[in-house]
Amino acid sequence: MSSDPWGRVDETGTVYVRTADGEQVVGSWQAGSPDEALAYFERKYEGLVVEIGLLEKRVRTTDLSAKDAQAAIQHLREQVDAHHAVGDLDALRKRLDQLVELVETRREERKAQRAKQSDEARRAKEELVAEAEQLAASDQWRAAGERLRALVDTWKGLPRLDRKSDDELWHRFSHARSAFSKRRKQHFAQLDAQREEARRVKERLVGEAEALSGSTDWGPTAARYRDLMAEWKAAGRAQREHEDELWNRFRGAQDVFFAARSSVFAERDAEQTENLKLKEELAEEAEKLLPVTDLKAARAAFRSINERWEAVGHVPRDARPKVEGRMHAVERALQEAEEAEWRRTNPEARARAAGLTGQLQAAVDKLKGQIEQARAQGNTARADKLQRELDGRQALLDQALKGLQEFGG
Repeated sequence: MSSDPWGRVDETGTVYVRTADGEQVVGSWQAGSPDEALAYFERKYEGLVVEIGLLEKRVRTTDLSAKDAQAAIQHLREQVDAHHAVGDLDALRKRLDQLVELVETRREERKAQRAKQSDEARRAKEELVAEAEQLAASDQWRAAGERLRALVDTWKGLPRLDRKSDDELWHRFSHARSAFSKRRKQHFAQLDAQREEARRVKERLVGEAEALSGSTDWGPTAARYRDLMAEWKAAGRAQREHEDELWNRFRGAQDVFFAARSSVFAERDAEQTENLKLKEELAEEAEKLLPVTDLKAARAAFRSINERWEAVGHVPRDARPKVEGRMHAVERALQEAEEAEWRRTNPEARARAAGLTGQLQAAVDKLKGQIEQARAQGNTARADKLQRELDGRQALLDQALKGLQEFGG
């Protein structure tokens, strides 16, 4: 035999629950130990606790109707009264009784709320009618029409009043909308001639757009399509039955052209990307010629590389400066090597360099003597002036000596 504060199991396996009215039979348990029996029916009780808790929450926090709440309470009460659980069933009954009271309280609250909402809805609909009757006299066709449509949407979102009141207000509201609609139709009837002209203009634009759709003159044609679009917008709207058809043809012609252009550009981009890869390889091959050790061989190799370079097509514009700069750098290095070689092997240039060096050396020596003489005479100002002139001539001499060294002597 096993028991807990709320139930027990006797020797025959019968499970009892303790209530205020005494013990009640819960059921018979033959599948295991008495403790397992009590645990099973205690879980049943916990399930009821959870269900009641959920229902309490729904009643407090949702719009659950009183009818549905009462049905749910009755269903739970039947389960509690069936005594198929072990636990404080009297506490559950008390909670269900309190829940009945809460449902009734909520019912009265909702009733009062509905009355309040009805009053608010009446005032709101009266305000809508007043605004609609004011808009009925407006000449702001688009703004007033959009506002009236918005008022209709607002009206639909409001609760219904009693039938008589609702019908009277709706009749006034509808009459105001009809009056505005009649005046607007009369106004737009005068625009038929303009719409017919717009249709003729747009048919011409569509014809030109369709004629251009197969063009491969990409730049000028794209520019013309932009002009056509500007003319289309300036033409105004045609009649509704023609507008969509004309637009679909106009837009379709543009789509054909721009799709073809995109396809060609995509193919060209892929080709230029491959060309860039080839030119980068050629630039790398050219850079391996540096530093120049055999000028004749390097120049011949560079000519070969440059011929292959010229045979490669265009590369993407944004990558062009970098890859071409690499080739130009190699070419400049070769030119500098040629110039250095020419200077080393040109006797006339060597003679001119030697002559210039001699002249500068003589001038430097002369200035040094003049400076010594000026300092000996105490003429510091003249000595300083001659010293500045000497510094300039010495710099030229150093540069000339460096150039002479490039000729090998």
